[in-house]
Amino acid sequence: MSERIVLAYSGGLDTSVAIGWIAEATGSEVIAVAVDVGQGGESLETVRQRALDCGAVEAYVADARDEFAQHYCMPALKANALYMDAYPLVSALSRPVIVKHLVSAARQFGASTVAHGCTGKGNDQVRFEVGIQTLGPDLTCIAPVRDLALTRDKAIDFAERNDLPIETTKKNPFSIDQNVWGRAVETGFLEDIWNQPTKDVYSYTDDPAFPPVADVVEIAFRAGVPVALDGVAVTPLQAIEELNRRAGAQGVGRIDIVEDRLVGIKSREIYEAPGAMALIAAHRELENVTVEREQARFKKTVGQRWTELVYDGQWFSPLKHSLDAFIDDTQTHVNGDIRLELHGGRATVLGRRSETSLYDFSLATYDTGDAFDQSSARGFIDIYGLSAKVASEREQRVGGSPDLSAVPTLNTAGAGASGAATEDAGHDA
Repeated sequence: MSERIVLAYSGGLDTSVAIGWIAEATGSEVIAVAVDVGQGGESLETVRQRALDCGAVEAYVADARDEFAQHYCMPALKANALYMDAYPLVSALSRPVIVKHLVSAARQFGASTVAHGCTGKGNDQVRFEVGIQTLGPDLTCIAPVRDLALTRDKAIDFAERNDLPIETTKKNPFSIDQNVWGRAVETGFLEDIWNQPTKDVYSYTDDPAFPPVADVVEIAFRAGVPVALDGVAVTPLQAIEELNRRAGAQGVGRIDIVEDRLVGIKSREIYEAPGAMALIAAHRELENVTVEREQARFKKTVGQRWTELVYDGQWFSPLKHSLDAFIDDTQTHVNGDIRLELHGGRATVLGRRSETSLYDFSLATYDTGDAFDQSSARGFIDIYGLSAKVASEREQRVGGSPDLSAVPTLNTAGAGASGAATEDAGHDA
């Protein structure tokens, strides 16, 4: 039997041409593997048949939408994962589930090599190859576009010469990757970072400048995962899909960012992630209600590191596995409901309720019934500021006096206004 190569197959021009291109360049048989992570478009059977028509000896297709939503998107939601405080890891999250199916297919069909369609300038080549060598350390990776000089003009020429059943004349100025968690758009005129995105860039979201009537949704969470929308039980996939529709109609989740790529270059990216951004907004607020202060502070650090690891293709790494355990532990009491208004490009929290809340009305209120012992505050402040006080006394003793150059001069003009500010200071958050 000839050597076999598993190819990550999308059904588009480049990967369709890559089937025959790899076979000619290496003499190997090609098994095409298509994984549905909610990208939409053609049916899996259509994609499968095209792969066979383009010369694949086998075509393996997998509906991984529920798997992707539950085991990849939900951990990202628990981590509030936003790379550079903006990007919800749309493409980065889908790569490990695709890698899992690629390695599984390689085992099933007896392949020793896995191929992907990434270029040498992007993050995805790292995500694919690090993931493959982690799950299948005995497997070899090749990238036809990068390693076998498969350029777009060569791909079109090859498709036309071999009469492949694939469209070669359609001109799309953008490079697009999409799944149920969101949509990524780059290249074309977007590479000039002064250029504003045009309307044809967007697909998942409508123009937020002309929104319909505000849409209010109640999202119920259990252990940090959405379990119902407006009282109707949902799976993670259904929650994302429904909020993609409702938040997308309001223009929620448009992101325009110059992003720091893993390979060391800055790249302009446009993202649409209406469901993801609405869910993250709701989840973060429920955490504010249910997660203890010091735990919440440390979780932000852990969540950021988790996000960086996933962005950098380290989904299967030991550190990411350990961080998962911490994040899951923080979600034990993240239960309750968030009322969220979707309107004009914004997802705004209107209400919160939780049976595991740390918010105690009797402690928080300033009205009658206040259970907070305010007389305890003076002693707390004395102890809390003691180390700074002792250090200041040392400076005065050794160096003369503390440096007061940064202290602003008190302006006594407008005493009435000053008095009002002082009176309200007790209500500062």
